[in-house]
Amino acid sequence: MFFKLISDWIKSPFHSARLFNNFTRQDFFVQFTASIAGVFWLFLTPIVNLIIYSFVFGYVFQMRALPEFGETQFVIFMMIGYLPWFAFAEAISKSPGLLLEKAPLITKVMFPVQLLPIVGTVVPYLTHVIGFGLLLLYLVLQGYLSLLWLLIPVIFFLQFLFTMGLVAILSAFCVFLRDLQQLVALLITLWFFLTPIIYPVSIIESETVRELFLFNPMHSFVSLYRDIILFESISLVNLQIIIPVSLISYLIGGWLFMRIKHAFGDVL
Repeated sequence: MFFKLISDWIKSPFHSARLFNNFTRQDFFVQFTASIAGVFWLFLTPIVNLIIYSFVFGYVFQMRALPEFGETQFVIFMMIGYLPWFAFAEAISKSPGLLLEKAPLITKVMFPVQLLPIVGTVVPYLTHVIGFGLLLLYLVLQGYLSLLWLLIPVIFFLQFLFTMGLVAILSAFCVFLRDLQQLVALLITLWFFLTPIIYPVSIIESETVRELFLFNPMHSFVSLYRDIILFESISLVNLQIIIPVSLISYLIGGWLFMRIKHAFGDVL
């Protein structure tokens, strides 16, 4: 039974490719409904954010990255971690409402419900990969480029799998526990500050406390992006963390969703 449910979870977007594509396209473009600039916002927003963060942190607060990051501007140091985080945070933040918003559809139409958490993860990542891509293009023009950059899509994909598993779990549980919507919002804020996005973990003096960060998978993802881009190196410790954690999250989240999805119609 376990392997059957896992198999159905993995095959869902392929077996129902047309429906999956329609859901993805609809959720992606609904963001720009009644918008004058439309899809252009995908490119304008990250550029404006980069300018704002550069002004606030670089000019107003005169913040600089630590010496270990060389001549790297603080805003570059921050954005390398912030943009992948934002894709993760948006997917997690929206996950509690994924099934609740589609309640009329779920209760009236027979379709593979497991497509909803998959689409709910794909759309935020599609949206924010453009901003991350623009940042990488800017860094290429600044001379930050190495063969290790070929690993960035792999790490980004593993982060995507990690996120999808959590989205599946949260969206399923929220059908039965509506309070999760408020709890998830609080946890995302807390998780942000427990992840070294606006600070390097090296500023923490206690080695014991620094080691505790290894229990935060997003710390490993953010650290890997920075190591690859800024140092042209890769931490095997962080890599050994994200691979099993991503696969376990994706598989367990999918299994759990498939295991209890039959009860959604009764509760919704």
